[in-house]
Amino acid sequence: MRNLLCSARKWAGVGAAILGVVPATACEHHGITMAAPTTEGGGGIPPIPRFSVENMDLSADPRDDFYQFAAGAWEQRTEIPADKSRWGGFEELAERNWWNIRSLLETHAAEPGPAGSIGQKVGDFFASAMDQATIDARGIEPLQPTLDEIAAIASTADLIRAVAQQHLSLSSPFFGVAVFADMKQSDMNTLYLVQSGLSLPGRDYYFEERFETERAALKDHIVALYVLAGETSSEAQRRADLVYEIELALAEKSKRSAELRDRLANYHKFTVDEAMARWSALQLDTYFNELGVSGQSDTLVVMQPEFLDRVQELVQSRPLDDLKVYLHWHALSEAATYLADPFERERFHFSNTVLRGTPEMEPRWQRAARVIDRQIGEALGQLYVARFFPPEVKARLDEMIENIKVVLRGRLERLEWITPETRQRALAKFARFEAQIGYPEKWRDYSNVEVARDDYFGNVVRGAIADSRYDLAKVGKPVDKREFSLTPQTVNAYFQPTANQIVFLAGILQPPFFDAEADDAVNYGAIGAVIGHEITHGFDDQGRRFDADGNLTDWWTPEDEAEFKRRAQLLVDQFNAYEVLPGVFVQGELALGENIADLGGVSIAFEAFQRSLEGKPKPRKIDGFTAEQRFFLSWAQQWRTKFRDSRLKEQVTTGPHAPGFLRATGPLVNVDAFFTAFGIKEGDGMWRPPEKRARIW
Repeated sequence: MRNLLCSARKWAGVGAAILGVVPATACEHHGITMAAPTTEGGGGIPPIPRFSVENMDLSADPRDDFYQFAAGAWEQRTEIPADKSRWGGFEELAERNWWNIRSLLETHAAEPGPAGSIGQKVGDFFASAMDQATIDARGIEPLQPTLDEIAAIASTADLIRAVAQQHLSLSSPFFGVAVFADMKQSDMNTLYLVQSGLSLPGRDYYFEERFETERAALKDHIVALYVLAGETSSEAQRRADLVYEIELALAEKSKRSAELRDRLANYHKFTVDEAMARWSALQLDTYFNELGVSGQSDTLVVMQPEFLDRVQELVQSRPLDDLKVYLHWHALSEAATYLADPFERERFHFSNTVLRGTPEMEPRWQRAARVIDRQIGEALGQLYVARFFPPEVKARLDEMIENIKVVLRGRLERLEWITPETRQRALAKFARFEAQIGYPEKWRDYSNVEVARDDYFGNVVRGAIADSRYDLAKVGKPVDKREFSLTPQTVNAYFQPTANQIVFLAGILQPPFFDAEADDAVNYGAIGAVIGHEITHGFDDQGRRFDADGNLTDWWTPEDEAEFKRRAQLLVDQFNAYEVLPGVFVQGELALGENIADLGGVSIAFEAFQRSLEGKPKPRKIDGFTAEQRFFLSWAQQWRTKFRDSRLKEQVTTGPHAPGFLRATGPLVNVDAFFTAFGIKEGDGMWRPPEKRARIW
């Protein structure tokens, strides 16, 4: 369920992470990989990625090409590291953060501490992951018991039990399962069944002509892994054709990424009895028993019922042996990363080189660190916070959050385009809003997770199953709104709509987002705008659908909803026009929520910064730039990003965020103060007519 849980967050829970729907550090098995750039000192730790004039191209005219002006020198001197698919300010911080985590892991691997302690679990997990010789010597043997169980399936009931076991551990064949707050009863946790089971990133990859290469590569990848597993080439090809045929049938009923953003369209509540009657062939009673959730709740949410209909059709129409091959493939595919080197390299080649253009694997210590972050992340988080998160950072952020909240509250009180009825409901929601910073009040207990120094694959599986059991135990129980959805060391922040709260993780509270040594203009333009971004998510095109209690409900008047959509359409149209590769455009609808949040974040943070200057002497110029100019430069520079073409194509096809180099300037051309700060006038390249500027919050 761990892998599925991350994908389900796209529409159920953490719907507004600022880097991606959910960051690679938290969820992806084979996601964005990061390698060390030039280092400072002799210890190998990358330099602090601060805001700097050295990143700017001062020969460029900010009135014609603001991104070049803000980050052109960085663009010119920077190469994407060979072991990653994109590189920018966010990745530079994440890379430095991974090196800090590495120091913790190596320390505890050398001195694990008492048996059962978090130091022992983290240290021994890392030691097992770094023991390449033992991992290679075992080949596919660690996975063999699972493959034998699949081979022994003799009935549909056996198949469903095996599917449940895969959902508990590493893969999500056929469909997926997750546990979150019920979006229409946000104080209670419920079980969600969601579309899943594809080997390519999304539906479009199976049908659009531009992904023909990726489709062919998937079949080659399936063949290659099966040959490594001991099958003949002809049998491997037969299995590849069969798996692809089943996945194509699933893809036909899968929703596109933009469609998955619609919370209302992806919420369908059933009683357990209704679900078991509609999908009787899936034997959900057997499935729930295997998960251990039978009797915990009499309802559940099926997010895409038509997709589950297709799964049922396949179970009813395909021979059991075909379904076993498909299940076998997903078990092998997800496990490959944790097996011997040939399996891991083949998995990397497809997932990273083919799909994202990344030539090389990241170093083994970093791959190991990501796995530990996924499997026992809060154990690692306790060690991380103790060493790397100074308490004064939280106090500084608390102050900025309060300043920004004052601005948004004032805007809600005087906004001219909403009716008094909707205004009062918006203010009621805002009054219930809260923030969490750094790390959770209560840490996870990992005492039931066995970690052995000589069993890497076993550690991964045991960690995944424990994590799944931890979540499944919440079904039918009250929501703990103080619990974090991502680990503290993750470089990210998010808005949780069902809890009406923003969460800023310790990992992101570093340069370029927060810099204790920088002037206020730089910090308000960076972390201040990110704070505003996350708060605005409560009022973006999906967040606005949740009321003060965090329930998905219609609290808008029809007139206000129509006006909101009219204003948001300006952002859709703006981003639809951005061509990132020949014939490849940003999807304005898919990126709408993040673009609304970016616009709100920049606009609100700028006003908060201006308010913070009241009663104080006018700030002096620094490096020749006014405070207002440094605010906008800071925002743009933190989103400096370079992509490999394949990764960029994937980003605009499946990701809810526009590419960073467009986020750097896209919201700015809707903010009047930006034009004033740099003297941008009609006829300049950065000019956007006032009537086309989106003005929402």
